[in-house]
Amino acid sequence: MNNYIFNLETTKIELHFEKTEYNALTEEQRREIKSAFLWSNRGKCWVSRAKEPHLWRAKEVAKKFGFTEEQREGERLTYAEQIERQAERAEERAERYEQYAANAEKRGAALQKPLESMRGDIAFFTQPNISSSAGRAFTNYRERLYNRYHKGFDEYRKSSYFMDRADTARATASNAQFSDRAYLDRRIKECKKEVRDREKNIIYYEEILYAVENGEKKKWHGGEVVTTESVKSLISRELELVEKAMDKQGYLENRLDEIGGIRFNKDNIKVGYIVLIKRWGEVEIISIGSLNVGFKILTGGAAGGLLQATYAEIDEIIKGEEKKREPHPFKVGEQFTAKKWDGSMGLGNGKYNSVVYEIIKASDTTIKLLVHDTDEKPIIRKPVKRHNGQWTFSIDDTYGNTFYKV
Repeated sequence: MNNYIFNLETTKIELHFEKTEYNALTEEQRREIKSAFLWSNRGKCWVSRAKEPHLWRAKEVAKKFGFTEEQREGERLTYAEQIERQAERAEERAERYEQYAANAEKRGAALQKPLESMRGDIAFFTQPNISSSAGRAFTNYRERLYNRYHKGFDEYRKSSYFMDRADTARATASNAQFSDRAYLDRRIKECKKEVRDREKNIIYYEEILYAVENGEKKKWHGGEVVTTESVKSLISRELELVEKAMDKQGYLENRLDEIGGIRFNKDNIKVGYIVLIKRWGEVEIISIGSLNVGFKILTGGAAGGLLQATYAEIDEIIKGEEKKREPHPFKVGEQFTAKKWDGSMGLGNGKYNSVVYEIIKASDTTIKLLVHDTDEKPIIRKPVKRHNGQWTFSIDDTYGNTFYKV
């Protein structure tokens, strides 16, 4: 059996074939390898398309070709080192694309120069095709210049394409995303979630390990017998990925601190404030929570729309005048007939029934509704005022289960 290489630096896996081994594969086997791997001229090996932790498909393909054991090489980079290397490579790509663009522009100019030199020579462009040896030679010469001229436009298009690629690479190299509070906030939350999820995985594997060490026979979903070695390997992997996620989180939190952290929260943002959110322009805050704010779009084609955003997405306060929330008009005792799905008759035989919801409790911001003649628990909804002055709330996403009142 062969070992596949897990490159700690790239967090990808590599398959090293002898050329004779690869040539002996069927076309179908080659397609399967190409579905999960790309050929690397630099490494002279097949490198997985995916990175850790999304390597299951690559490992399955590797296993089919006899690569069953893992061999680790290199050193794992910190997240800061990864970003630095990514920026360096992006800068190299930008320089390379700029050179490609310059070369294409030179080729375009060279191709178009002969015809450009004929500008002002009206006879050259208007001379009719003459059926003689000299006339045909002239016509062919002019056609060649026209063809070269058109090829010059193709080269100029290539130049424009490569400059676009260079601009993209420069944007990557600049790491501009690390100056965006909203971006950093989202990535930090993702890291925290990954740490929580992997810690749950560790607890799950530790429970399996405890059972196996105490003589209990267990099998994985694929039917393989669970061994202490396999469980310990999984725990080690999860711990490694927890450390990786925490390293990334720490880097992102440092970058967030460098730009002043998240400036706004529920203590300094109030209902009625006009604030700037980059994606939507000026918006009015209509609700505040511990993590998010609700807002109404004030400008553009989406004006009047109601959305939510995190505090990190708020760029600045345009107008800081607090507005007391207007109480909604829904009252205790009001009833609303809605549709409710009944699937008790089996798959494909369900139907919608009409049910009556009654408001049994109301505050300035919420209402509590109860379904008549059932033992279902009450539901709580928060009515909102739309841009046209109507108040509305929804029971659920079912069509017709949204109710309005002026």
